[in-house]
Amino acid sequence: MKAPVTFAIAGFGDRGSTYASMQNLFPDKMKVVAVADLNPAKVEKAKKLYDIPEENCFSSAEEMLAQPRLADVMVVSTMDRQHVGHAIPALEKGYHILLEKPISPELSQCKKILDAARTCPGKVIVCHVLRYTVFYNTLKDLIQSGRIGDVVTICANENVGYWHQAHSFVRGNWRNSQETSPMILQKSCHDMDILTWLVGKRCKSVSSIGGTHLFKASMAPAGAALRCLDGCQAKESCPFDAEKIYVTSEKTGCEKGSSWLAGVLSIDPTTESTYQALRTGPYGRCVYHCDNDVVDHQQTNLLMEDGTTISFTMCAFTEDCYRYFKAMGTKGEIEADMKSNLIHIREFGKPEEVIDVGTLASDLKGHGGGDSGIVGDFLDLLLSGAQPNERTTTLEHSIESHLIALAAEESRLRGGKSIDLDQLRSQVE
Repeated sequence: MKAPVTFAIAGFGDRGSTYASMQNLFPDKMKVVAVADLNPAKVEKAKKLYDIPEENCFSSAEEMLAQPRLADVMVVSTMDRQHVGHAIPALEKGYHILLEKPISPELSQCKKILDAARTCPGKVIVCHVLRYTVFYNTLKDLIQSGRIGDVVTICANENVGYWHQAHSFVRGNWRNSQETSPMILQKSCHDMDILTWLVGKRCKSVSSIGGTHLFKASMAPAGAALRCLDGCQAKESCPFDAEKIYVTSEKTGCEKGSSWLAGVLSIDPTTESTYQALRTGPYGRCVYHCDNDVVDHQQTNLLMEDGTTISFTMCAFTEDCYRYFKAMGTKGEIEADMKSNLIHIREFGKPEEVIDVGTLASDLKGHGGGDSGIVGDFLDLLLSGAQPNERTTTLEHSIESHLIALAAEESRLRGGKSIDLDQLRSQVE
């Protein structure tokens, strides 16, 4: 394949627009040439940003897929339960696929795309972007070096952030598992993938507990209104108040220069457009009176085939969004987090060594540099004609993370019962 590799974007939301924006980082290697989205304003924005011809702008992924192949690669970044239905016809048309996670919350759909990919020439890369970060590649190298001996236990946390939980998993697109995916799959299949990749072991069984503690009507404070701007009497003391999160917050408010969250509410966010969206749209709802059913906390334990263990906690109730990691081995321990970007290596009986990941990478934006990392690797893979390597998140690799996450959800719904992974593997093999 010759450069530039051409891209068609199916779903120009937060993730689709992020992958499209990599054209700015790799201008000689990629070119966005087609877009599809249900929102005409998003299509128009993409058209202007990437100079996309009018005839390559579509009102849905289905409309785009009805055309002859328009590009080398299709980015499938539609909603979770649409992924397989869009990716398979794209494969059959000869596209390579950059597939946003999760593949699907249904194992039957995971098997369906796996079977289709085996008969089509196109490569499918699932967007487990953490594998492409300097942070986790450094941890992988340290573990493989043997400096802390055999890893016996890993403890890991995904600190979701109270405002991110409210935005994405209470008010937003991923609030309801029946419409999208269980949160342990949608948010944390990243973690199931990266943790098992780090140790290079298969999971034997999974148990999990958790639920929705806070974000439900029975926990609403006195005087809470159905919408934050409708005279809510609890507004002043509520950290989840929509006006605070989207407008006035120093961290996330559009008045303070942050466009990430407000950019979901309107195409070109302003204070005025954000207030209008809060008055009429889903993001202005009280967090205690939404139609959410996903968890706000969950603990998951993995028993690996060699008897070693991994414990993972996902929790909404943190100030910031970041991941924490600790590996305990027979000769030492490693402790690290993506907030400080510091990795501490403590070999037993030796002085501690600290690695500052910030000194190893020029760009830690977008999942710690993973967003640009996966696109860069995918481009190199296509342009060189090479085969996927150990780091490449192929369908086969990604499905293992889905098995673990879906087993965790089954266990949680069954009161923490241990789930045998081989029973689930048999459904996709």
